[in-house]
Amino acid sequence: MEHPKLGASWEGFAIEEIIRHHGTDIDQHDCYFWRTQAGAELDLLIVQGDQRFGFEIKYTDVPKITKSMRIANKELKLDQFYVIYPGNKKFDMGDNIFAYGLQEYLSTRNV
Repeated sequence: MEHPKLGASWEGFAIEEIIRHHGTDIDQHDCYFWRTQAGAELDLLIVQGDQRFGFEIKYTDVPKITKSMRIANKELKLDQFYVIYPGNKKFDMGDNIFAYGLQEYLSTRNV
């Protein structure tokens, strides 16, 4: 049995690593949590220059696109949208959304 806070803890860890990887940890004003009044949300939005990177962090073996992800992608006009999960594969989820294992993202992404 997994600890009930494992997902939230892993999410925090993944967000910190992604921010560090992008080099935006110097200026935290480039990093956002985004949420609409209707409840759609995005775990991490990084704005670097004129580019917008969206991240949804999921502690699951098989991530799936949610309505919230589609809304965030459309409203924020993201250049790249990543679902980060603890697996080790990367794959196209459709709608310009890509799933990456955290290690895979951190080791192959050229920022």
